[in-house]
Amino acid sequence: MAECGASGSGSSGDSLDKSITLPPDEIFRNLENAKRFAIDIGGSLTKLAYYSTVQHKVAKVRSFDHSDKDTEQDHEPPYEISVQEEVTARLHFVKFENTYIEACLDFIKDHLVNTETKVIQATGGGAYKFKDLIEEKLQLKVDKEDVMTCLIKGCNFVLKNIPQEAFVYQKGSNPEFRFQTHQPSVFPYLLVSVGSGVSIVKVETEDRFEWIGGSSIGGGTFWGLGALLTKTKSFDELLHLASRGQHANVDMLVQDIYGGAHQTLGLSGNLIASSFGKSATADTEFSKEDMAKSLLHMISNDIGQLACLYAKLHCLDRVYFGGFFIRGHPVTMRTITYSINFFSKGEVQALFLRHEGYLGAIGAFLKGAEQDNPNQYSWEENYAGSSGLMSSSPELCPTQRARSGTFDLLEMDRLERPLVNLPLLLDPSSYVPDTVDLTDDALARKYWLTCFEEALDGVVKRAVASQPGSVDAAERAEKFRQKYWDKLQTLRHQPFAYGTLTVRSLLDTREHCLNEFNFPDPYSKVKQKDNGVALKCFQRVIHSLDALGWEERQLALVKGLLAGNVFDWGAKAVSDVLESDPQFGFEEAKRKLQERPWLVDSYSNWLQRLKGPPHKCALIFADNSGVDVILGVFPFVRELLSRGTEVILACNSGPALNDVTYSESLIVAERIAAMDPVVRSALREERLLLTRTGSSSPCLDLSRLDKGLAVLVRERGADLVVIEGMGRAVHTNYHAALRCESLKLAVIKNSWLAERLGGQLFSVIFKYEVPAE
Repeated sequence: MAECGASGSGSSGDSLDKSITLPPDEIFRNLENAKRFAIDIGGSLTKLAYYSTVQHKVAKVRSFDHSDKDTEQDHEPPYEISVQEEVTARLHFVKFENTYIEACLDFIKDHLVNTETKVIQATGGGAYKFKDLIEEKLQLKVDKEDVMTCLIKGCNFVLKNIPQEAFVYQKGSNPEFRFQTHQPSVFPYLLVSVGSGVSIVKVETEDRFEWIGGSSIGGGTFWGLGALLTKTKSFDELLHLASRGQHANVDMLVQDIYGGAHQTLGLSGNLIASSFGKSATADTEFSKEDMAKSLLHMISNDIGQLACLYAKLHCLDRVYFGGFFIRGHPVTMRTITYSINFFSKGEVQALFLRHEGYLGAIGAFLKGAEQDNPNQYSWEENYAGSSGLMSSSPELCPTQRARSGTFDLLEMDRLERPLVNLPLLLDPSSYVPDTVDLTDDALARKYWLTCFEEALDGVVKRAVASQPGSVDAAERAEKFRQKYWDKLQTLRHQPFAYGTLTVRSLLDTREHCLNEFNFPDPYSKVKQKDNGVALKCFQRVIHSLDALGWEERQLALVKGLLAGNVFDWGAKAVSDVLESDPQFGFEEAKRKLQERPWLVDSYSNWLQRLKGPPHKCALIFADNSGVDVILGVFPFVRELLSRGTEVILACNSGPALNDVTYSESLIVAERIAAMDPVVRSALREERLLLTRTGSSSPCLDLSRLDKGLAVLVRERGADLVVIEGMGRAVHTNYHAALRCESLKLAVIKNSWLAERLGGQLFSVIFKYEVPAE
């Protein structure tokens, strides 16, 4: 979004249209369904928050009613699919310079249709300055909220709901952002909010915090002095100038005063002895870039030292920095980090927030929505509608940098149910879901980004084919293609935009973009057909297994699990086979598998364990529909049930690729129960329980699972976790440490990944782990 001109004062949004290159309806998305507003106006920047309802198409499955039929038609699919409208809740946050506030308010006024409130929550110093303008334009009463309370509520909200919100900045690393794992508890911490000035707050619990200090020297100082020194009025342009400057041309360094003798003092010669110190005696004029860089260093160093002193005084080792002065700018973060490390001797950690500038607006919204208790829900960042963390480095993705300069966006979708840690994680505070950090691994990053780009045509084709009756499916699919392509290009230049870049985040971003253009389940018809075919084979597979001796059957069950896992439409090597050879089935998949010994092979240990007492309860995370869940997972489940082990079968809450969903699993289980007395009695006696994971991803984050699943795991005393599939057991959770026994199994259906792991296509991972005593 390019730089804007002066705001207009007309009664329509025309002035806003003229002042920015991106259409306003792409900035203030879904405004016609906005229900409630909040605003945080600092001395320099405005952050608007609003809650809207979003209509999405969802694919629903339902069993056919066979009550009036003597027999079920053999050719009939196992269930019917209907596409319905579903209303979900979304939070929108938009940041812009105060220059554009009047034009933005005009645009909002002209597009308000369904607002439910006559009040707008407001915080920040500008809430007083712009109160009359807001009330006049929006016809909403301004209800001012306490700044500190809003900041803390906002900070707690993002730390709780965005797993990779906080990061440390490490100069010299590639990339320089190091994201923190999701912490079960973030308290206590120090919050340093750097807006126009600086506020320092000690936070001890969700509701107990205390303002302990601050400074008048903050972002407004940088902007104001910068404007006087460089004649540059734009905050972003000042940061851009600073990124190209050399502060040593303006600042007096230690070596300028002591020469070589600085070493005897134990000081680095490059330390700043006096900010702007050379300007008093030099005859030459200094460049705008050098002055901007010196000013940025001066203010950042001052903030860092102040924060460090307060942290030491209150015995805190975590300091979160918020406010739009930081805004992901490398020089600012580098200087603050250096200052904290220098003055604390490494004992205090400087942590930055991806959504630092939104804390006040989020908090103000939460204050106004307390009657709806938004904290009872879990929320998820919608990658399709969020700008992401943008670099200010001039050489990085200039188009994206320009777009982030004036307007910045964050969207959060409300999830149906709260998410919590899996109780069986050995140490939730050190759990990292993802196996490979693509932010770190440049070779892997290049491969996977290219892989997702090359797969895009196939995804578009599949999306269009999934809605044959829709006249605009092709048009929407092209919009999806462009949106996801743009996201991939952003991630090529700025892999840290949405936190640590992983295969999981690439897959999730794709799902978010598909949902954005109303392709809720492109594989619904494929899954319906695959489930129908597999159900017809179920009894034959069970009879074959039951005819085997005990030891031979255990290996056959595992091979069945692995063969079923081959049927993954998300893997190009498999989808090519399935599309070219419709007859490719369960037995053919078994023949594709690597012969033992497998690439990772703990089967002998697993077999030995099975000769011991049965597990109390197994938690199984299922992967694909069709052959995988019906001919692979259910026979394995049936064997565990026969041993006296209870089973919790967890499936995705929402669709992703051809993964089986919870609602589909209910119908599949019902159909299998009609054929098999073991499954039928287990369902009736609640020894087999089906539940949702809380996820709509092909991967699995064990720190964000449906609360109901976690309750079941505790109540039933689960002592075995089975994770199957490349997405759940290889791309994620390969190194996950649990407090109970675990099986992680998958077939590697990607040649590059197989080679990297030391194997070949269709190599097998069978990893049985027992926790250390």
